[in-house]
Amino acid sequence: MSDLDEMKVGLQAHLGLAREVLAMVEREGQSLRSTETSASSELFPAKKALLVRLEQAVAKLKEYRSDWVRHDATAREADTGINQLIRQNQDLTMKIIVLDRENEQALLRRGLVPPRSIPSANRQRPHFVADLYRRQTRV
Repeated sequence: MSDLDEMKVGLQAHLGLAREVLAMVEREGQSLRSTETSASSELFPAKKALLVRLEQAVAKLKEYRSDWVRHDATAREADTGINQLIRQNQDLTMKIIVLDRENEQALLRRGLVPPRSIPSANRQRPHFVADLYRRQTRV
């Protein structure tokens, strides 16, 4: 099996894992929207097991990325299969992040987040860091 074939198989495996994570996040969101409070706590062991698999998959993705960058630009543009898989993985990851943020907001509204885990108010300000750097350079 060539490097590119192995990369395609790995990206497809990561896409499958991302779909599992998406299903988990959607289930968590449904349980948070319903009146059941125990449903989200029941998902915790499954989320923890999925996290281990996800960490391994991310490490593998880093390897694929370094291999992909080593190929010349014309070969990368010609192989639309890998480009499409990368795009699908990115799109699915962004969808997971958005849904997880909504779940986090639901947990905050219900008061189910311990005080030490509450995100800072500056997290809602996307340009906070840039403004902070700008103020520091003026000094």
